[in-house]
Amino acid sequence: MKIGTLGDLETLRGTALLRLDFNSPIDPSSKIILDDKRFREHLPTIMALEDAKCVIITHQSRPQKKDFTTLEAHAGKLARLLGRPVTYVDDIFGKCARDAVNAMDFGDILMLENVRFSSEEVLKMSGDEAAGTHLVRGLSRMADYFVNDAFGTAHRSQPTIVGLPYLMKSVMGLLMEKEVSTLSRVLNDAPKPVTFVLGGTKVDDSLNVARNVLESGIADTVVFVGVVANVAMLAKGVDIGKPSMDLVRSLGYENEIGKVRDLIREYEERVVIPGYVAVRNGDERVECSIDEIPDDKPILDLGLDSLPELGLIMKNSGTVVLNGPAGVFEKENFATGTYELIRAASGAEFSVVGGGHTAAVIEKMGIEDSFSHISTGGGACIEFLTGKKLPAVAALEESWLKYH
Repeated sequence: MKIGTLGDLETLRGTALLRLDFNSPIDPSSKIILDDKRFREHLPTIMALEDAKCVIITHQSRPQKKDFTTLEAHAGKLARLLGRPVTYVDDIFGKCARDAVNAMDFGDILMLENVRFSSEEVLKMSGDEAAGTHLVRGLSRMADYFVNDAFGTAHRSQPTIVGLPYLMKSVMGLLMEKEVSTLSRVLNDAPKPVTFVLGGTKVDDSLNVARNVLESGIADTVVFVGVVANVAMLAKGVDIGKPSMDLVRSLGYENEIGKVRDLIREYEERVVIPGYVAVRNGDERVECSIDEIPDDKPILDLGLDSLPELGLIMKNSGTVVLNGPAGVFEKENFATGTYELIRAASGAEFSVVGGGHTAAVIEKMGIEDSFSHISTGGGACIEFLTGKKLPAVAALEESWLKYH
């Protein structure tokens, strides 16, 4: 189905209601924004709306969190990055917000208060339910059209994501368009062979992706690393040691062992589980094969002897999709696996990173330009790759049918 883009609008003049994702790391005491990456990702869309009256809605954190705060600092940060004034108003859809929007001239930028200050925004609901909320009805009356550029929240069925497209002509911004286009290419038209490297601690999400790309023939090879690999080893009858087994239990992934076992049984020749790991002995890194894992030592990284095999798989791949670290990369002794897999993946013709921790490591390494695409939405990216239609995408499709 068709999703509208900025280029599909007859004119950008008018009042644009722009949903962004400025949710960023913040120092809880000083309220200083520690990382402006998400701001920079949205700049092209904001600049594309320079002839409009641009009303920004976004969020920071969620209720009960220490970094749940106002957006005054966010407006200041955006103004500095744009080199243009950004007006902040501590209201969402009340009289103060309406008056501020009515006072705007073309080219002005206004940022409304943290949209999650509205209790309705933290609820999960369908598009027609969301369209009936005070939040969505109030916001929709203040603008001529809606632009959703917040890919990081595209998997959330929250009112501003699924309700506004129900009431307004709605299109996706440049960042959302780039994310949807690139991830669609992964699923439909990626250079072969295609290798997925799935790691980190979100075992259930990784297995859903693996199941989808293996069943559909999208992936030629799926490599498990990190905690995902630990669960896969358990599925193969490997004794991963008490500390690592305790971690799997504490994360609630014992039930995933049978699912991995079934997956390996069905796709044994296409699923790769590294044969070597690194465990911690005191502060030292100790290499061992998966058949010799000490019972009292935790697995904290991929083993060095696994790197040649995995590097060769990626070298021979046309596409590499990398999601999740291979170990506890925050500890220098156990960062090698993650760093080396990233370097190997960067050499692929088409290389895609699923956001989150992996994206943070790549930025720290300073090799962002070596990748075809680094997603801005960890959860949204993963859900997209499972083959599910994201709520934000479905809502924009419905809006296109309704208003075009």
